[in-house]
Amino acid sequence: MTVVVCAQPRGSAIDRGKLVDLTHAYNEQAIYWPTSPPFKWNKDAWGKSEAGYWYTSATFTTSEHGGTHLDSPIHFAEGKWNTGEIPLERLIGPAVVIEVTAACVRDRNYLLKPADIEEWEKRHGRIGEGDIVLIRTGWSRHWPNRMAYMGSDKPGDTASLSFPGIGAEAARVLVSRKPAGVGIDTASLDYGRSKDFLTHRILNGANIYGLENVTNLERLPAAGATLIALPMKIQEGTGGPVRIVAVLP
Repeated sequence: MTVVVCAQPRGSAIDRGKLVDLTHAYNEQAIYWPTSPPFKWNKDAWGKSEAGYWYTSATFTTSEHGGTHLDSPIHFAEGKWNTGEIPLERLIGPAVVIEVTAACVRDRNYLLKPADIEEWEKRHGRIGEGDIVLIRTGWSRHWPNRMAYMGSDKPGDTASLSFPGIGAEAARVLVSRKPAGVGIDTASLDYGRSKDFLTHRILNGANIYGLENVTNLERLPAAGATLIALPMKIQEGTGGPVRIVAVLP
């Protein structure tokens, strides 16, 4: 009697050429909000141990809101999801990329408008529930130049901030589409001059998380890519560092 053993089917491998890293590295140049302490990384042990083998270990400290990071809905909305509560399936989904780079070149304080969303939908179809919407301003080209990126390089200076963001009316339109998350390649969903952070309040109030300081959006199509945004799972966190990867179609 001959026994045939069938190999277990393997999952399909992801084409490495279709992976795009949308994350800035965490280092001493990582840009943080002016009132937040900077990212710190210290070598605790580095080199040959007394026993003769190689050993390294380091310690880092960071604000939840610096570098490429996620804003949990609880950041600006009482009772909404914290970082540890965001369902995993909402952190992976179809990527929508709305480009407004030309407008941001003309006006560094440009606000995404409902018309920008409507124009995108005329070309690509209505934004779907559960999509992850990314706003491409082109601002990541300034990283890590704090002055060019933020409008000020002075610690604690929030009065001089100047960079593009999402207007409140555009945020309300996005909420009506029920995306899982909304991201942008600037330091904040709200533009630099905002004092009331209304866009954060609108999006977070609808239990929609934010992704800030995203990069490499020029490498993504307007539609068709899949986004994977996995933050450090900080229970009760208001946000946290996130590694964002896109898989191209």
